[in-house]
Amino acid sequence: MLTVFGSTALDTIRTPSKIIKGALGGAATFAGISASYFSETGLIAVVGRDFPKKYYNILAKKLDLRGLKIEDGKTFRYDGSYDKTLSTRTTLKTELNVLGNFKPSVPEEYRKSEYVYLANNDPEQNAHLIKEFDNVKFSMCDTIEFWIAHKKSSVIKMMKTVDAVVINDEEAKLLTKEHNLIKCAKKIMNWGAKYVVIKKGEHGSLLFYDDVIFPSVAFSLEDIVDPTGAGDSFAGAMIGYLAKKRSTNLSTIKKAIIYGNVMGSFAVEKYGLDGLLNLKNSQIAKRIKQYEKMIRF
Repeated sequence: MLTVFGSTALDTIRTPSKIIKGALGGAATFAGISASYFSETGLIAVVGRDFPKKYYNILAKKLDLRGLKIEDGKTFRYDGSYDKTLSTRTTLKTELNVLGNFKPSVPEEYRKSEYVYLANNDPEQNAHLIKEFDNVKFSMCDTIEFWIAHKKSSVIKMMKTVDAVVINDEEAKLLTKEHNLIKCAKKIMNWGAKYVVIKKGEHGSLLFYDDVIFPSVAFSLEDIVDPTGAGDSFAGAMIGYLAKKRSTNLSTIKKAIIYGNVMGSFAVEKYGLDGLLNLKNSQIAKRIKQYEKMIRF
């Protein structure tokens, strides 16, 4: 089993062509639903009493919710807007609400999880939570600008506790104070992570391990409508695939990254979670084949 810990949110997303308010979102939501196509996935998160029943039912269809707490107060809310190119997002408002005082713990049923993904949470919570699992075979974390700005030393400490770090290129530069992505990755590996995956949005990703660099392109799409959650969908699919294969050798990790690219491509084609919710395994397999065709020469 795989366990995903992170935020479940109500998002307001503003793109040049549409504004969506109160959409189901959050890093753990995207990662968990993406992972659920590959592995049984448990969610550790918190929502408030205002969390719509229909959203709870959507999550319950895909995920084990024994780790989802419903607390008095409001659900975490995020409000962000994209520019014309959809490549730059500006955060307008972040309301932590019940997430602010959340004291996460690992349900008894999840403690045996061999695969754990810590989405972009408070790094101190992440580092504390990972110790509650009995037998972790592979763990992975993400982080965002907010935590790098407010708790940088805790972010670095957290990276020592996991096997792999997934981070986007801008945040990797911000965290390491390096401009070159190879230097960024080396610094993060020196802090203790074995693998570093640097996400580059529409330009794919780079995997670093020892002296190996594995670049992978993003799946080419003509129509992208909402990039929200693409990076989380990527990470969820990646660790979900590893959990399915019960393997963490380098060639499996490379394949997992390709599945990450493909699931991220489904996420950006529709608004919110709509691109991920009703996928068939045959659609995923077809896109993997197209991807292979695209990069083979």
